[in-house]
Amino acid sequence: MDGIVTDVAVGVKRGSDELLSSSLYNSPNSSMSGMVVTANGNDNKKLRVEDRMDCAPSRVLHIRKLPNEVSETEVIALGLPFGKVTNILMLKGKNQAFLELGSEEAAITMVNYYTAVTPHVRNVPVFIQYSNHKELKTDSALNQRAQAVLQAVTAVQSASTPMSGTAVSECALTPAQSPVLRIIIDNMFYPVTLDVLQQIFSKFGTVLKIITFTKNNQFQALLQFSDPMNAQQAKLALDGQNIYNACCTLRIDFSKLVNLNVKYNNDKSRDYTRPELPAGDGQPAMDPSVTAAFNKDSSLLGTPSGMVSPYSSGGAFSSSLSFGQTGGALSPLSAAAAAAAAAGRVALSGVSHSNSGVLLVSNLNEEMVTPQSLFTLFGVYGDAQRVKILYNKKDSALIQMADGNQAQLAMSHLNGQKMYGKIIRVTLSKHQTVQLPREGLDDQGLTKDFTNSPLHRFKKPGSKNFQNIFPPSATLHLSNIPQTITEEDLRTLFENSGGTVKAFKFFQDHKMALLQMSTVEEAIQALIDLHNYNLGDNHHLRVSFSKSTI
Repeated sequence: MDGIVTDVAVGVKRGSDELLSSSLYNSPNSSMSGMVVTANGNDNKKLRVEDRMDCAPSRVLHIRKLPNEVSETEVIALGLPFGKVTNILMLKGKNQAFLELGSEEAAITMVNYYTAVTPHVRNVPVFIQYSNHKELKTDSALNQRAQAVLQAVTAVQSASTPMSGTAVSECALTPAQSPVLRIIIDNMFYPVTLDVLQQIFSKFGTVLKIITFTKNNQFQALLQFSDPMNAQQAKLALDGQNIYNACCTLRIDFSKLVNLNVKYNNDKSRDYTRPELPAGDGQPAMDPSVTAAFNKDSSLLGTPSGMVSPYSSGGAFSSSLSFGQTGGALSPLSAAAAAAAAAGRVALSGVSHSNSGVLLVSNLNEEMVTPQSLFTLFGVYGDAQRVKILYNKKDSALIQMADGNQAQLAMSHLNGQKMYGKIIRVTLSKHQTVQLPREGLDDQGLTKDFTNSPLHRFKKPGSKNFQNIFPPSATLHLSNIPQTITEEDLRTLFENSGGTVKAFKFFQDHKMALLQMSTVEEAIQALIDLHNYNLGDNHHLRVSFSKSTI
């Protein structure tokens, strides 16, 4: 009887043929997704002995030792390669399940295969054996979730659709419910990242996997929940909503796929159940702090200023959607602030600040610092408009960013970093703007207006720079490198900035490279000195912090 034992309060024993009888579904002690097994006393020992015995082949298979949070989709996926899956019963409290295949032959093939190759679900080995039962009798009312997944599987199988996350071609939509949503972003004035999607959709359930891609010049994504019911709730709530005010509209449908096959964890695809996956060639690897975050609850963020909180609970990250009348949608850099906080780098919860975007930076090296050096460093996290080193306190400066979200992002990343040998302090200023000196007044070059600078990284809507905002690190990302420049040229250039180059790696196209300094402080100094450096042939070097290591 497959070793599943529970007691019925009345104490009436029933035969094994009644194990899955619909008459048992209304038992007050039933907590096993529509299945009650009746046994007591001496029967317990007998059942456990039977469990160890080899049963005769059956198209119903008993799967044991499943991980706690396993979904119906993942269990069904075990049987898909061997034929049609016709029914499933999850016993989540017991970490077990029953899977019914379309034929006994398919079940025999599956058991034989998994006898030789141990099956794994979420990196946990599971055990599969024949059940005593020749078919599953389940109450559809109590087994709705599993039935929804099965309907989606049936539709996919009949359409001969490949079950792979890499196959993103989709034809007519399946009316049956799937745990995978297909998301299209219309009117994408600002970029939308994988992290932003995860933050938004995780409010409706556990997001297992995401794959992003561009098709027909549109940004699209496939996002897999652990449960099709969560996918349905997310679709109902989010379809047609704007991520940012009047733009980045979500168009959501159910995918024909029921399981995504993610091979790499990087900026384009992610499997939150498998943090050990490689990044893939030419893709930045996952930050270790992001990997650590995978093993925590997905609700990692507080509610930054300006965010709407129609679905938030406690300190959880609120949806960044504008939700019709509520207003307050995010500016584009809030997405980066959210991603930074998700990786455990920023404590945004409970922060209140003005939206002026003016920062006060103190403990500067007054012998070395200039408005230009502050503009270059703070410009990594937003568009610095004006910089003023205080006349009577030259170890402090005011920096006006384009908005409050950029100021928050810069403060979060740069407070406590070393610049010119001193640990700088970055706080939000009470000032609303940085005043320029009166015309004709010489302030010794302590104030500079960068409003019209060509070096702003985030002025252009849709810029890839929005997706490449990382904390200061010893590894720098270099781009816009001419073909004539060699590794030795770049090593010499960066060592002349006063540091030691520990490692270097060209990308395949030779136009980009990763360069690792010996410390974060040296990397900060090199970025300040060499961002926009003229390498010749009108190639100005672009330098930013990388989350990769060499």
